[in-house]
Amino acid sequence: MAEEKSLKSAYELAMERLRKHDEETGVEQRLLTEAQKAAIAEVRNFYEAKMAEQDVLQQSRLTRTLDPAEREVIEAEFRRDRERFAAERDAKIERIRRGEAP
Repeated sequence: MAEEKSLKSAYELAMERLRKHDEETGVEQRLLTEAQKAAIAEVRNFYEAKMAEQDVLQQSRLTRTLDPAEREVIEAEFRRDRERFAAERDAKIERIRRGEAP
């Protein structure tokens, strides 16, 4: 009888293909240290709190105004702030992954 192999999920098959592709292209896989994981978690928590604070402030500002033009300005500022926070967060996380100081 042939040796039975367990079936793999589509996710597992995709991950195998990605690993194989990385090996072929010379991509180096580096595992994060515990200190790096902690630093990344701290950065994510900090920016999550900043974004939550911005949500509250934005809702407060929106409830105080009824002018559609002013509401549009408030929403545009809110989107810019969130994009800036996300970009800062991602840049800090990438520096941590490369082993640079955050």
